[in-house]
Amino acid sequence: MKKVLIITYYFPPSGGPGVQRVLKFAKYLPTFGWQPVVLTVENGDFPARDESLMAEIPSEAKVYRTKIFEPYSWYRKLTGKQANAPVDVENIPQKGKKGSLAESLAEFVRGTFFIPDARIGWLPTAVRAAADIIRKEKIDVLYSSSPPYTTAIIGRTLQRRFRLPWIAGFRDPWTGFLTSPDRWFLPKLVDRWLERSVFESANLVECAWEGIAKDFQSKYPHVNPMKCAYLPNGFDSDDYPSVSATPNDKFTVVYTGSMYGKRNPHTFLRAVEEAVREGLVELGSIRLKFIGRFGTEVRAMFEASGVRSSIETVEYIPHAESVKELLRADALLLVVDETKESTEIVPGKVFEYLGAQRPIIALAEEGAAARILRETNTGFVAGNHDIGAIKSAFVECYRNFLYHHSSVKPNGEAIKKYERRLITKRLAELLDFLYVQYESHR
Repeated sequence: MKKVLIITYYFPPSGGPGVQRVLKFAKYLPTFGWQPVVLTVENGDFPARDESLMAEIPSEAKVYRTKIFEPYSWYRKLTGKQANAPVDVENIPQKGKKGSLAESLAEFVRGTFFIPDARIGWLPTAVRAAADIIRKEKIDVLYSSSPPYTTAIIGRTLQRRFRLPWIAGFRDPWTGFLTSPDRWFLPKLVDRWLERSVFESANLVECAWEGIAKDFQSKYPHVNPMKCAYLPNGFDSDDYPSVSATPNDKFTVVYTGSMYGKRNPHTFLRAVEEAVREGLVELGSIRLKFIGRFGTEVRAMFEASGVRSSIETVEYIPHAESVKELLRADALLLVVDETKESTEIVPGKVFEYLGAQRPIIALAEEGAAARILRETNTGFVAGNHDIGAIKSAFVECYRNFLYHHSSVKPNGEAIKKYERRLITKRLAELLDFLYVQYESHR
């Protein structure tokens, strides 16, 4: 069996959406003739941990873990946050809002010295360990999963040293994205140079949504666009157990994932408040269930809402439990970040929602996510600030619940093409292509 070295920061026991893509690749690659050999971190400062995912690592996979220098403990001390406080849900403020002086200083340090990101401390130990792994395991192809973008720098370093073919995988764009730090011109130039060198050096660039490829191509039009491959996120049917068909006592809308900064429930809550005020919805008959990790600003929105008595928040739960919550819901809420890239962003949870085949209320601009929902006929799309359209979708789902009817008829055939197994097959085909090409030039 041919071997691929997968370089990834997010791997069990890490939780959250970032881990699912590479974990499912590792699960299904052996089916298509590739043994995954995983290089990951031993002591990662993960935003969420999910020990249950350890059981999903396939027996065929070999996993190597190395130490990483993590700076976020210093960041928490500097900004006065608790030792275990998740950094990601607090460090992307809403538009027009600034952090404290300590947070501004920490952001300056992050933007100036941690290039391409705060995981750069993994580079020396990862490269050293990977060199031993490549020799010991006789690796055929390299694959890196970003973010963090440090993994791409590791992949580039190994490609140059060992002359192995390399696929650089991206779940998000690199420079200029909504999560990118504000850098002054010199570190910005360095970051952009690193991005360009990766895009130029990689044999193939694999993108989780088409907007990532468009972003790279707009920045570096001299690079052959044919080296970009679109492999969407997906869902794994094995993750969806049979659950009791017992109806909910209240119309239950479920949201799973993180909420912070520009990804927040403000307009959704306003639409529900209007529906209640206008007598279209009875407050005591609805349940708004938010499951995941939420920034301080978002928690304040929940508390200040006129429908707070119907809001239920649940801290991060294991992935398997999260999927069960989707299956028990009467409708699912999707919120796409409000940003200049919003028309191209396709959150990974879109596909888990598709797998649940429950009506989706999506707060999104017309774009990639909206096209997928319409292609699969899985729900309603309303602009993030279109209170009337959000209210209309919510009320229609509410009435469907009351009268045991559904106006949403999912297109099963369209949904099937987003199965993780099929998407992994396409990755295996890319690996095969590079392997054959490499062998023919040896």
